[in-house]
Amino acid sequence: MAVTGLGKVRNKRKQEEVEEVEKGPFADAVDLEMQSEDEVEDEDREEDDASDGGNVDAFPEIDAASDSDEESDEEEEEEEDTDDLDEDDTLGENSDADSDLHIFPKSKRVVSDITGQTKVVYPEIEPDYDSDSSTEDDPNRVGNIPMHWYDDLPHLGYNINGKRVLRPAKGDELDRFLQTVEDPNSWTTAFDQNAQMDKPLSTEELDIIRRLQAGENPDAEYDPYEPTIEWFTGKGKEEVMPLSSAPEPKRRWLPSKWEKQKIMKIVRAIRQGRIVGSKPTAADKKQQFYAIWNEPPSNQPPPLPAPKPKLPTHSESYNPPEEYLPTEEERKQWENTDPEDRERDYLPHKYPALRLVPAYDQFIKQRFNRQLDLYLAPRIQRVKLNVDPDSLLPKLPSPNSLRPFPNYKALQFIHTKARVRCLSISPDGAWVASGDESGVISLWEVNVGREVKRWTLGSKVGAIEWCPRLDACFFVAGTEEQLHFFIPPNISPAVLTMTQSALAPATLPPTTQSSIKWISTSGAAEDGPILTIELPSASGLSRQLTWHRKGDYLASVSNSETQGSVWMHQISRRHSQSPFKKIKGAVQMVLFHPTKPHFFVATQRYVRLYNLAEQKLLKTLMPGIKWISSMDVHPSGDHIIVGGYDRKLCWFDLELSEKPYKVLRYHSRAIRSLHFHPTYPLFASSSDDGSIQIFHARVYSDLMTDPLIVPLKILRGHDVQEGLGVLQIKWVNKQPWLVSAGADGSVSLWCS
Repeated sequence: MAVTGLGKVRNKRKQEEVEEVEKGPFADAVDLEMQSEDEVEDEDREEDDASDGGNVDAFPEIDAASDSDEESDEEEEEEEDTDDLDEDDTLGENSDADSDLHIFPKSKRVVSDITGQTKVVYPEIEPDYDSDSSTEDDPNRVGNIPMHWYDDLPHLGYNINGKRVLRPAKGDELDRFLQTVEDPNSWTTAFDQNAQMDKPLSTEELDIIRRLQAGENPDAEYDPYEPTIEWFTGKGKEEVMPLSSAPEPKRRWLPSKWEKQKIMKIVRAIRQGRIVGSKPTAADKKQQFYAIWNEPPSNQPPPLPAPKPKLPTHSESYNPPEEYLPTEEERKQWENTDPEDRERDYLPHKYPALRLVPAYDQFIKQRFNRQLDLYLAPRIQRVKLNVDPDSLLPKLPSPNSLRPFPNYKALQFIHTKARVRCLSISPDGAWVASGDESGVISLWEVNVGREVKRWTLGSKVGAIEWCPRLDACFFVAGTEEQLHFFIPPNISPAVLTMTQSALAPATLPPTTQSSIKWISTSGAAEDGPILTIELPSASGLSRQLTWHRKGDYLASVSNSETQGSVWMHQISRRHSQSPFKKIKGAVQMVLFHPTKPHFFVATQRYVRLYNLAEQKLLKTLMPGIKWISSMDVHPSGDHIIVGGYDRKLCWFDLELSEKPYKVLRYHSRAIRSLHFHPTYPLFASSSDDGSIQIFHARVYSDLMTDPLIVPLKILRGHDVQEGLGVLQIKWVNKQPWLVSAGADGSVSLWCS
């Protein structure tokens, strides 16, 4: 089949050689034959054959011992060379002698290394970007699809043969930056989403981008100022036929129903009187004259007149009297004084005649000051209020009508060794127990001030509190990590028996596991404490002791800032426990509610109210004090006062709000102690300034009436030593008397 086909091709080529090439009119005129590239190559090949004499080299013998692959490769190459020779023969026959016209690159004739025959080799074409785009082939043939589908794949798509087009390598940001530095034309490229690489932009594309950024028309040939073409103006250009052949709508000549409805609505409103037209005013035939320079009438108040300058006095005359002329000393004093401190801005001068008066040197300065006066003058007229300052003060009752209250010092007891930090008064008001920092506890009578008994302890006394029970008589003193119970002398046998049975019963209750030890002291109760409670180690000095109203529970607060600083002690069961597992902030003071099972805990900045029966937090009071130093509860239980080291005294109404009802600032230094009188409407506060403030505090049963707080008296009698003044105050239960303990080592009784 191959041989037959080859013979047909050769016969066809021979027929083509016989045919003559037809010449066109242009070829006849210029006597030039237009030949194709194949014809020219054939002519060259024929000339070479003629020069060789028509001898063809013999085909080399093929080694039969070679591999089958090599044989197949050589056979393919032989077939290709044979085809090339056939084509060369054909081209050589059809070629012309004129080979000077070459449109395409010239070919080269080389000898094949395999066949040993000559063959024609054409130079490789290296197309640039400027070449014809029709010759380029887009490697990615995925079409117009979202390219983010290939973000997670190693290829970008598929070429025309269905093979994957791999993603080109990308550098990091540093490589991109270096590329922009090294290549000055990098900014003229754009990222091709289809090829995933940067391609350069042409000059036309860059010009379009520049025009778009400048807000211009992207077409460079567009002329916005081209002359107007009059399409419908001029002879023969008039518009005769309508632009639309649609029939004219009916609404052009029929009245509008919607407008009719609106008009009828207005007519009904006029008939019903809901719309009243303005009455026509009768035109006044008289001419109205008005001043064109006057300001139009306005409802605004008239502007204030400008401040008038002061009139000149005799001292400003050019010939003032002699008494207005300054002496030499006054002149020097005026010159040495600052301009702001001078009484007047000039010195009087005397001239014999007005024509001898020179120009005023302060003229420009005075004009400038005058302009400032006009510029800064007030533009609003304010009515001056004549208000009596006394009428602004609240109407308080006279202190004489609020008697009794303490107003003088009646007795004074001296602790000679150290300052007195604490004191307490017995429930019947007959005894006072005071303790100082040297560890001495003194018991003295309120009426006469005589010391009855003295106890000396090993460490300083931080707190003393008398038991509120009336059937028993004893008090507790707090020292370093210990609480001591003392029985005063000279009490009735019945009260002594009840006190001993409460503190040292014959049958002790069963002991519980606790870190606190209850130790009963053997021997005479009058010589030392009858009972001692040992607190845990590192508890520190007891700063406060407070009793429940029934006298069975005692709460103690120590200097330790841990959760074990607050302890609750039950006398009947000899049991102690810590009511809090976690406490926010360092506890400064605790108090029992006088009527309810509530417990007040004051930290440095807040006062929290707990329900002991339900074991939950009821509310948190926010006094706004930086550091709380003391507090006390009103006997009714509905009000509480809190004092702080920042000199503030806050009154809280527990039924009203969590913020203070009133804040008082009467002391000049830190507040140390506060106390309500149990029976009289009085309360007192002591401070480091050495003063005691007495207030009348009446609380009404009517919830709509605010408490009445009236300052009554300031008591001064303690000396301030080392920055400390009056450290604690207590009221006598049945009398309007006050007992105070100061840093000067004295205990004073204030009576009415």
